[in-house]
Amino acid sequence: MFIGENLTNLRIMHGYSRKQLSDMIGVTEQAVWQYENNYTSPKMQVINELKHIFNVKNKYFYTNDILMKKMNPGNVNMMNIAYRSKVVNVVSKTQAEAKHIEYLDTFVDYITAKVRYPTMKIIQLRDEVIKYLNTSDDSRLVQIEKIAELARKKLGFRNDTNEDLMFLVEKSGVFVFEKAIGDEIDAYSLWTNNERPYIILGNLKRSAVRRNFDIAHELGHLLLHYRLEFTSLDRKEHKIIENEANIFAGIFLLPEEEFKNDMKDLLHITNPDAYIDLKKKWSTSLQVLGFRAAKLGIIEPKNHRNFYAALHRKDYLKKEPLDEIIPLQKPMKVKSIIDLVSKKGLIDIRHMIENDWKVDLSFFHRMTGIDPNFFSKYLISKQDFGLENVTDLPIRISGKDK
Repeated sequence: MFIGENLTNLRIMHGYSRKQLSDMIGVTEQAVWQYENNYTSPKMQVINELKHIFNVKNKYFYTNDILMKKMNPGNVNMMNIAYRSKVVNVVSKTQAEAKHIEYLDTFVDYITAKVRYPTMKIIQLRDEVIKYLNTSDDSRLVQIEKIAELARKKLGFRNDTNEDLMFLVEKSGVFVFEKAIGDEIDAYSLWTNNERPYIILGNLKRSAVRRNFDIAHELGHLLLHYRLEFTSLDRKEHKIIENEANIFAGIFLLPEEEFKNDMKDLLHITNPDAYIDLKKKWSTSLQVLGFRAAKLGIIEPKNHRNFYAALHRKDYLKKEPLDEIIPLQKPMKVKSIIDLVSKKGLIDIRHMIENDWKVDLSFFHRMTGIDPNFFSKYLISKQDFGLENVTDLPIRISGKDK
């Protein structure tokens, strides 16, 4: 029997309204409503359309999907999603991302079910931050400064580089994924109710330095704004919260003492090109370097305005020097876990995809941001008789033994 809730889950995750989906599959909006509420079952032609749209198997619609089997209801609260965005949260978009996190969280549960790891540093750090905030009389700016400095220390960062930013944030216990979210949202983060932190990085064409700022910004939300109901914020409150995360990111990425020493050797403080070596060292944008220098009082307000005007004049607000040279840091934690559980025989990836999840490889690509080729290598059957399996015979290519 067709299970309508499976279709609802897929539709919401993809951000489609019933009207949009009905137009895609050539039925009425009322028909989609009836499918989802189990009043009628779609014909096989419609099922085939749905499976191609959502990259799942036909059988996906006839047994309880992975969310119904494994998901802890209420574990993901859409009100707790913190966007790095130019716009205040849109409810339909927030619902889609909350559903996406439900799938991701179920996936993480699936691959870590037989893996043990110690208490995550990020939880220890968060608890320390909450205790400090509940007992501190410091100004909000001082609080942010102290928390950013504490985070850098507790997560194991060196004082002179950000080259291991992604690795150390993932190692602390944060699960980081990539996703094409859309042009208006750079990234978002949240804590699930089972205390698992996520950072979702969007806009995959962003430069390495802008991505690094996104990571630091979302880390700021995870620590400064734990369990805050972001969707209830008005425009002014949203701006304040975003500014706090921006301030955190600048302090976190550019520790005060080391950065001040760097700035002593800078001759032309209003010329963005003079900061290029610092950009290379810290893997942060020229704009962030100038912003941090201004906040520390190294650059006077007038000189900072001149600096920003020069950024605009040189068109560096769109693209900066070194943007195509500094390597983009990619999430590796989940790939490492998959590799471990597969090699240890704890999970059969083929069985996971075809039987437990009942989806195509492209479904996992959309959900996790991981290239389908990564999963493909675990699907090669041991009985496959290809040239790569014939290790005791010479392979003759163009008349030569190889």
